[in-house]
Amino acid sequence: MTHPEFDAPEPPAEVSASSLLDALGRPLHDLRISVTDRCNFRCRYCMPKEVFGPDFAFLPRSEVLAFEEITRVARLFAERGVRKLRLTGGEPTLRAQLPSLVAMLREVPDVDIAMTTNGTMLRALAQPLADAGLDRVTVSLDSLDDPTFRAMNDMDFPVALVLEGIAAAERAGLAPVKVNAVVRRGVNDHTVLALAEHFRGTPHIVRFIEFMDVGTTNGWQMDEVVPASALVAAIDARFPLEPVEANYTGEVAQRYRYRDGAGEVGFITSVTQPFCSTCTRARLSAEGGLYTCLFAGEGTDLRGPLRAGATDADLGAIIDGTWRARTDRYSELRTAQTPGSRKRVEMSYIGG
Repeated sequence: MTHPEFDAPEPPAEVSASSLLDALGRPLHDLRISVTDRCNFRCRYCMPKEVFGPDFAFLPRSEVLAFEEITRVARLFAERGVRKLRLTGGEPTLRAQLPSLVAMLREVPDVDIAMTTNGTMLRALAQPLADAGLDRVTVSLDSLDDPTFRAMNDMDFPVALVLEGIAAAERAGLAPVKVNAVVRRGVNDHTVLALAEHFRGTPHIVRFIEFMDVGTTNGWQMDEVVPASALVAAIDARFPLEPVEANYTGEVAQRYRYRDGAGEVGFITSVTQPFCSTCTRARLSAEGGLYTCLFAGEGTDLRGPLRAGATDADLGAIIDGTWRARTDRYSELRTAQTPGSRKRVEMSYIGG
């Protein structure tokens, strides 16, 4: 079925004629792999305690993909043009023997391997992960103000523990570290400048993320979104900025650098300036579902065929068909009323 109301863009120049394209002409380039649905934080914009409390039924181990299954799927995606693998969760460092998975994925040809984490386990794991072949790490840190941060993670974790994790990642060679901060009006927007200032003059890159309506439990309201344009203006007034070209087609963050040469900062604008037209990301959930959008309601089951003896050709056909049929552009269609009108998978199952 064609969709004339939104013409498919021309594939970017770096996409070969043989690349796997979706229905809107977007290539498959990134695979985000959730290795667990569990987390040791209860951030209210992701896993609020009211829902993910002591009695919440997380996935039993038997339903979570094994390392061998993850690696097999990753290899099939690499054969279809994926060049970036990102480990997510939940909190990926809670998955036992995670460096072993990284070592297995390192055997997949021509891929970059990164991980997004809350940083609390990096003091012990940064070096083993780097030794196993992890290339880069992104750490979530929503504020440097300790009371604000403890309230946002809702588990009383201190800022200092995350900063120690970032330092450990730098020592292990996983720098520059990207530091992600979700900004919510009236919650932590007053701490944005302090976070930017802290990482100025370091190799690390802070990226401010507009509060998004991921899942169905975070109480999202449009009026709680601080537009990235306002954040740019606020930081620019204190530390003058200038825009920088994207590193590659499909990069999610708008890049800026400090005019005095003190580093770089980024802004992820899924709400106010959607980037659906260049989205190249697929997501593998912890239980083996293939999702083609962060805001999807349903995924395509890969675990069932994997465990039923499907061949690589069988699995490849499922991946090919799913991606080619992809028309997702949720953020371009979002309105203030949209979040309450449809089901969306929780971010703890498919990562950010």
